[in-house]
Amino acid sequence: MDIEPVDCAPEQAFRRVRLRQSWEDLLFLHWPVAPEVVAPLLPAGTRPDTVDGLSYVGLIGFRMVGLGLGCGPGVPYFGSFWETNVRLYSVDGAGRRAVVFRSLDASRLVPVLVARATLRLPYMWSAMRLERDGDRLSYRCRRRWPGPAGATSRMEVRVGEPVAEPSPLEHFVTARWGLHTRAYGHTRHLPNWHPRWPLHRAELLRLDDELIAAAGLPSPLGPPASVLYSPGVPVRFGSPVTLRGC
Repeated sequence: MDIEPVDCAPEQAFRRVRLRQSWEDLLFLHWPVAPEVVAPLLPAGTRPDTVDGLSYVGLIGFRMVGLGLGCGPGVPYFGSFWETNVRLYSVDGAGRRAVVFRSLDASRLVPVLVARATLRLPYMWSAMRLERDGDRLSYRCRRRWPGPAGATSRMEVRVGEPVAEPSPLEHFVTARWGLHTRAYGHTRHLPNWHPRWPLHRAELLRLDDELIAAAGLPSPLGPPASVLYSPGVPVRFGSPVTLRGC
């Protein structure tokens, strides 16, 4: 069942901020995938979210900045690092549209260990860097731990003009204010809030990726259906909500 895209960020729907951070220099690459292919990979109580009958696989590179608890200051050193994510799109019985991470490669080991222990998120420790030359950006990732060790990803783009009116697909892959995850025998929804993305379209110049296949998904056969860049947004997370009966 297709869900209507959200045109703007909702009001913050939680009273207490559990985590705060900023996401900067984001690159979004997306490929269509049949819902039946990704359905077995989603947590219990959720199903693939779709637009025009298709779901999507996302490969996203960015910089996490100033990760901290509550409204306090960001954690020095460990609170800022690079990430490269492989994600899917989900919706639960309450209509909450979210993302499901198949892998989250991060360049700091301590946040990886904490996230794996608390929310059972599939964080991986990797070496990463971003190279910038004017409007050209190059994202590189090489996994260290756990396996498959040595899996790599390299994405190079040229950033273009701002997006005045996102398309339905561009809404679908970016208008997400939460994630679904399976932890300690229960499916949970972790809500977040951030302003509407400032988006730019981008031209993909190079892609060599092994992370999508390492995440248990079919390797893309062609160019991505959507290539977007954003300078970033500040983000706040609320408390996880357990799905009933899941």
